[in-house]
Amino acid sequence: MCGIVGYIGHREAYPVIIKGLRRLEYRGYDSAGVVLYDGSDLTLCKTKGKVSDLEEKAAKEISTNGKIGIGHTRWATHGVPNDVNSHPHFSNSGNLVIVHNGIIENYEPLKKELIKRGYTFQSDTDTEVLVNLIEDVKKKENLKLGKAVQVALNQVVGAYAIAVFDKERPGEIVAARLGSPLAIGVGKDEFFVASDASPFIEYTSNAIYLEDEEMAIVRLNKPLKIRKIKDDSLVDPYIQELQMNLEQIEKGGYDHFMLKEIYEQPSVIKDTYRGRLHANEGLIKMAGIEDNLQKFLNADRILIIACGTSWHAGLVAEYIFEEFARIPVEVEYASEFRYRNPIIRPTDVVIAISQSGETADTLAAIKLAKQHGAFVFGVCNVVGSSISRETDAGAYTHAGPEIGVASTKAFTTQITVLTLIALRLAQAKGTMNNSDFHRYLQELEIIPEKVAEALMTNDAAQAIAAIYKDAPNCLYLGRGYNFPVALEGALKLKEISYIHAEGYPAAEMKHGPIALIDEQMPVVIIAQKQEHYDKIVSNIQEIKSRSGKIIAVVTKGDVQVRDLADHVIEVPDTSDALSPLLTTIPLQLLSYHIAVMRGCNVDQPRNLAKSVTVE
Repeated sequence: MCGIVGYIGHREAYPVIIKGLRRLEYRGYDSAGVVLYDGSDLTLCKTKGKVSDLEEKAAKEISTNGKIGIGHTRWATHGVPNDVNSHPHFSNSGNLVIVHNGIIENYEPLKKELIKRGYTFQSDTDTEVLVNLIEDVKKKENLKLGKAVQVALNQVVGAYAIAVFDKERPGEIVAARLGSPLAIGVGKDEFFVASDASPFIEYTSNAIYLEDEEMAIVRLNKPLKIRKIKDDSLVDPYIQELQMNLEQIEKGGYDHFMLKEIYEQPSVIKDTYRGRLHANEGLIKMAGIEDNLQKFLNADRILIIACGTSWHAGLVAEYIFEEFARIPVEVEYASEFRYRNPIIRPTDVVIAISQSGETADTLAAIKLAKQHGAFVFGVCNVVGSSISRETDAGAYTHAGPEIGVASTKAFTTQITVLTLIALRLAQAKGTMNNSDFHRYLQELEIIPEKVAEALMTNDAAQAIAAIYKDAPNCLYLGRGYNFPVALEGALKLKEISYIHAEGYPAAEMKHGPIALIDEQMPVVIIAQKQEHYDKIVSNIQEIKSRSGKIIAVVTKGDVQVRDLADHVIEVPDTSDALSPLLTTIPLQLLSYHIAVMRGCNVDQPRNLAKSVTVE
């Protein structure tokens, strides 16, 4: 979940690394560090805190000269966040230095063995064990760095993306991965190593994404070499052209990435269905579905596996698939699915959802499903990510880079892709009549305009936020398609404002949560003019009779709920199945404004990281 950056080439390394670490800070921001090689010696600077703290410290304490360097921004797993546990870490000799994203699960027995051999350790990290293991192998067997890294990695259990530098071989950086992502930017007379491509997007559009158990030896003025870690066999590098641009990863005048990403939703939803949705022709064209249509049509059930916000998108999809295509659906937390000995059959289709395409639990669940013969279909946002490579087929969302740790546009673009799939299956199975099919296509085509209209609720959300920003608790209620939206709204509030919030099906309120309601309790209730409207009105009356403060998200023009609620936010009318694309918008805005008013770090909430690449 940490971010790593490396550079070797003709530029000064420090500015490249610092800029890269800022762009990777969404992956973790407990501490940061950089080491530079100036042609004769290594210079280290690291600190608890953010990349800005590292810059401030480096300006006072070190020379930033050097055209080779590696850097790190950390989300702590082993060892508390402090200066000592920050990366990079040196070996005992001081010759080797490493940055690492991942977890070495067997670091304790390795550490005990190394202590017996005379090694000492300054930190509590598993990473310091790894760099000394590499040094021990290098010394004992008199190996070059690349070979020493390969031999050492065959002794470790866990996940890693690493970059290693050896002062005795100053013209190269060795990078390797297993489970954690790693990209190599290939420029003219220079190379970049990073957790994703964002640190080098303005320098080169050529990238190589290492596969699991691959190692790259990056050398000045020499061809890049990639080898298999297990058997040292050579791999032909596959260079991809990057699909992102610099503008996409900048704030674009917004105060926070999260706000920018909320406001990008009309355009990214359109980008996601562009080329796939042909409303005038009555067609949906998705290569990943068409090429595997019989797998879906013959499926006994669909299993959806995901974590966090992606899991909530999967819950929305459960309603959509079952209603449209009449296929049984189960939605599983990937983190539980992989550990509970699930029943998986060759007749199952497994849909794995992940924004980053690197979520460790989801990747492990994919591998488990494939071992049992299921067909696995991926839905993710990052081209070339691990999930896109591990699955049998898939579909990308086209949300563009999502930098804010709390997902927003990922949720709506995932729902868009899943809706397209459900509609195509319904058409192929004949479970939806032609008239309804065309109606849904036309409605989905104009959803971006309605999302843009929903964004006009910003001022109303901000005014409500000012009233409830100091509330210690909040309930979110929804029914049907909007129950998962209630869960997602509660998650957003928890993530970025640190207010305790819970989402429930509205009908479940009387089975326990109603005990919490009093005049101090704000209750956000999604009350769309849809199938369950009368029931929702009844739930609102129950809250009202107990003096709860009601914030209602309603269909434009609603009168009945307006008379009952303390606050009303209107969104445009649409079909039940598509309503989550609209009702989630004011909940995102409400959470955002509450967090800002509370002085929280919206883009980098405490204890979180964007891409959960460790268990």
